[in-house]
Amino acid sequence: MSQPPGPSASSISLRGAVDLAAVAAQAKRREQAANGESRPTSGFVVEADEESFQSVVELSLTVPVVVDLRASYSEQSTQLSAVLERLAGEYGGRFLLARVDIETNPRLAQVFQAQAVPSVVAVVKGQPVPLFQGSLPDEQVRAYLDELLRVAEANGVTGTLPGGTGAPGEASPDDDAQDGPIAPAPDEPPLPPLHAEAYDAIERGDLDAAAAAYEKAIAQSPADDEAKAGLSQVNLLRRTDGVDPQTARAAAASAPQDPQAQILVADLDLLGGHVEDAFARLVDTVRVTSGDERNAVREHLVELFEVVGPADPRVVTARRALSAALY
Repeated sequence: MSQPPGPSASSISLRGAVDLAAVAAQAKRREQAANGESRPTSGFVVEADEESFQSVVELSLTVPVVVDLRASYSEQSTQLSAVLERLAGEYGGRFLLARVDIETNPRLAQVFQAQAVPSVVAVVKGQPVPLFQGSLPDEQVRAYLDELLRVAEANGVTGTLPGGTGAPGEASPDDDAQDGPIAPAPDEPPLPPLHAEAYDAIERGDLDAAAAAYEKAIAQSPADDEAKAGLSQVNLLRRTDGVDPQTARAAAASAPQDPQAQILVADLDLLGGHVEDAFARLVDTVRVTSGDERNAVREHLVELFEVVGPADPRVVTARRALSAALY
């Protein structure tokens, strides 16, 4: 499989990524996950699964999490996992390596849109950051990690795991402070009642109830942009729940003018953080459809704009492309 030439600020981005906390919270947590723990294999490496992944997402508020999506049958997976584990030690706790066996955790493979193994993604502040697929030379893996750390820093994620030393080969000025658990983030203001109701519903896996709570919040306050964004994300999760990505993509490839097939793959792309791909697919579909079908695609694209956020530059670009496609 061919690989991209290397990471850049444009190829690794947090803007517009869908919050994974809502996805991870749908699974029941094991007792150790309820205590905020995953199974450690070393100081900076954990074995994560669908039930414990919420704790990994929460930790991404403090340090970036590199997710190694692997499979026991893949020799490349074994080789890359060894490289990532060694680098996790060399980087001195500046990121957490979470290893996920996709054979026993297919939901996580779906969430991250893993098309092959090994696949490496990251989570920063609860948001997915696509990195690379396949086995790469050490220097290219380092380049991706360095760029990820720059993105994390730009978004205020600059912590170090307990026992870490900071940058590779350097001592952290906060070593003494890192001997104990990472300090929790400051408390956030309480959620409005209906928002809290929606969040609780998401945690117990009841997406229909979450949508109903957000809809009620919007009915009470039509200008509630946070409720609108929350409803859009919940609807995205509802539409993609249980969908097999490979089947959906094969259906879309065989029927390029089928609006529903293209819409579903666009949803999967957005859920995996591939924002431009999702937008471009639907703009192209607008160009080849007409009447009610075209309008349905247009409306769906506008809803995805709501998920990403109207101020995002990719939304601005896609709006121009949509206008050109329509007129």
